[in-house]
Amino acid sequence: MRTVNGVRCPASTPLTSPRHTVTRDYSGDVTLRRILLVAAGGTVGTAARLGLGLALPDAGGVPVAVLVANVLGALLIGVLAARIPASTDLRLLLGTGVLGGFTTYSAFMTGSVQLWADAPVLAFAYAAGSLVLGLGAAALGLRIARPRAGATS
Repeated sequence: MRTVNGVRCPASTPLTSPRHTVTRDYSGDVTLRRILLVAAGGTVGTAARLGLGLALPDAGGVPVAVLVANVLGALLIGVLAARIPASTDLRLLLGTGVLGGFTTYSAFMTGSVQLWADAPVLAFAYAAGSLVLGLGAAALGLRIARPRAGATS
């Protein structure tokens, strides 16, 4: 037996098993309604990211809008993870859909590589700063959204 992500399982269980994910496994519960929830949420999140990109242009080659989207998205995903059960349609709509569409790892990586060509130190600072700020924002979101001991909901 071994423990992965707090779950005890046989040593022969593949690490790609759904039991090892930190998110809910929807493989047995995929319906057209759930797919449409994610698609609708993704449309909203992607449009919001586009609006943010138009409002916050790059600064000195640094993709500011991508940084803001990823840090804000990490904060909000932390809040969702603490407040809304993973098995709900609302979490699927807002977390996987809206915030999945709003945040963008591929744009973060592409922006970092492009910035590296002209300013490697700035690119490193951007990538490292994004990682640190994203981790901090997710932790803050989880912390502020968790019910306080003794608090009633």
